Amino acid sequence: MLESLWHFINQYFIQPMYTRSGYNSINTLVYALLFGFGVIYTYKYIIKPLKIPVDERLFWAVTPMVVFGATVRALVDGGVLPENPWLLTPGIFFTAFFLILPPIFLDAKLKLYPKITIGWGSLLALWATYMLVANAKNWQPYELTLLHTFASWAVVMAFYKWKPFDKLYLYAVLAHMYDMGSTVAAIHFYHYREVHWVESHLVRWFGAYAYYPWITVILIVVYYALKYLVTDEEERRFWYLAIYILGLGPAVRDPAQMVLQI
Repeated sequence: MLESLWHFINQYFIQPMYTRSGYNSINTLVYALLFGFGVIYTYKYIIKPLKIPVDERLFWAVTPMVVFGATVRALVDGGVLPENPWLLTPGIFFTAFFLILPPIFLDAKLKLYPKITIGWGSLLALWATYMLVANAKNWQPYELTLLHTFASWAVVMAFYKWKPFDKLYLYAVLAHMYDMGSTVAAIHFYHYREVHWVESHLVRWFGAYAYYPWITVILIVVYYALKYLVTDEEERRFWYLAIYILGLGPAVRDPAQMVLQI
């Protein structure tokens, strides 16, 4: 039984981390459940007890750590840093989470929030960015990513001006548009492979630009689902933050991977 269990874990969780074979139906479901429970319990047992308001400051506080984690993940793929479970997906999420907890606690206890959290995350992000710049081979992927990103942002901002929605969710939407820009550039122009289970089928059937309508529909559904299912406004906004992180992480990682590997 133990041997069968180890084979199952190795096949569906460990090997995909190292072989870059991507997500499958099993680990996609498990990671989604872990993500959901992580959001719920982080808010309930860390953010709420520390009396940290879920506002724009929290978004700015976590952003440098997201940049650090995503860039480190790219540095591993680019061969700059050694492979380690804590630096690969999903391990890097736990690494970044554990690194940001101490400064958040200090900020709350010393009433300095969010100064320590932003400062600590910025130091780590600057180091990772320096390593990226020092080892970059070609910056063209960033140009294509930003071109797609700014075009999609213009559309989003026009819609937001016409029909405003929660500003914190706007940040999440913009992060995912950035992610789509980097993904489309990677797949369409550089022939990278989509590793997510559902999206890999969509790309194979309709091409990389199918990402835009697909993710847009998901973002709309998620927004209204949270609006009606999560009645506590602070908790709902924490979900917006989680969605923001889910978008910003890959958005930073993907072009960084490309400039290191081309």
